Amino acid sequence: MTTLKDVVARRPVLATIRLTVPAGGARPAPPVGPALGSYRLNLMAFCKDFNARTQKYKPDTPMAVNLTAYKDNTFEFTVKSPSVTWFLKKAAGIESGSGRPGHVSVTEIGLRHVYEIAKIKQADPFKKHLSIEAICKSIIGTANSMGIQVVKDL
Repeated sequence: MTTLKDVVARRPVLATIRLTVPAGGARPAPPVGPALGSYRLNLMAFCKDFNARTQKYKPDTPMAVNLTAYKDNTFEFTVKSPSVTWFLKKAAGIESGSGRPGHVSVTEIGLRHVYEIAKIKQADPFKKHLSIEAICKSIIGTANSMGIQVVKDL
């Protein structure tokens, strides 16, 4: 049950914005500038905060950002780790997946790679409650849909 303090403390949400920004590469130029500027948000504050949060990642790593803009021109954002497909492409050393997954196999990766990706993805805010095994199964399914075979040992 919500209390009166909770209702008063809530700020009205103006918009929820989803962006993909390279790690450490947030600038007030496109794609960040037009997306945040149309809601009259402080671009430089976002860029500095985002770059500080993502400095531990390699430059140009695509990071997913969920930004909540409020009507008083303030914002909050969460940064997720890169997508599973990006990790699989890097682990396999390929540019793109198969054009005919299930029929044509592009390459193979080992279970060790899948486990390492799962450990990184478990740190995401929306996957903390999932077990490593469940995340590994999801990653194996994604690899199969990309035409990447998962083998026990390479």
